Amino acid sequence: MSFIQLIILYIGFLPLPIWCIVFCVNLVEILKKVKNEEKTTANTFWLSLSFTIIMCSMASLIISSH
Repeated sequence: MSFIQLIILYIGFLPLPIWCIVFCVNLVEILKKVKNEEKTTANTFWLSLSFTIIMCSMASLIISSH
């Protein structure tokens, strides 16, 4: 395994469960706030950021496996 693949594995794979938890928690918070008609700006930001990081991590892991 090359050095670049190890870096991608460390950055992409290991913190992935943490980002998934951040995604789920923010999704639940947004749903609660929408029900109560509150502001969802901060939660929307973190939801979008965590989703982007999850997708980029998965894509980089798929690309690095070939």
